[in-house]
Amino acid sequence: MTKQIDKVLYTAKTHTTGGRDGASRSSDGRLEVKLSTPGTAGTGTNPEQLFAAGWSACFEGALSLAARKMKVTLPAETAIDAEVDLGLTNGEFQLRARLNVSLPGLDRETAQALLEAADQTCPYSKAIRGNVDVELNLVQEPSLV
Repeated sequence: MTKQIDKVLYTAKTHTTGGRDGASRSSDGRLEVKLSTPGTAGTGTNPEQLFAAGWSACFEGALSLAARKMKVTLPAETAIDAEVDLGLTNGEFQLRARLNVSLPGLDRETAQALLEAADQTCPYSKAIRGNVDVELNLVQEPSLV
């Protein structure tokens, strides 16, 4: 069952042509990207990278909200390494994803509580829950991508 939105806070608008080997731009001109199929020699990004960036940014915002509610100071070095896999299952495209969250300086119990609260708040996490195999991993140090 889909939940209705009571109040729209923001509407993102983009225009895309050419699919995975095309281009996309936002109505306000702040985003303009070339697109390339994953694994090809193209020079553009791909939907999976865009999703990973958007989801991890949103999730970090949800972590901040959870930290304020729990009266915990979120470490300045907080980082999220998102991994989104595009794969096939029985000939159908599927996504699988991992968020590797680094909260240096926080004890494991507090960090895990923040992670779980953020997962319940983040709109991206809510949108894919039950549709995408997701791992939320608490890690000590962020990777240097």
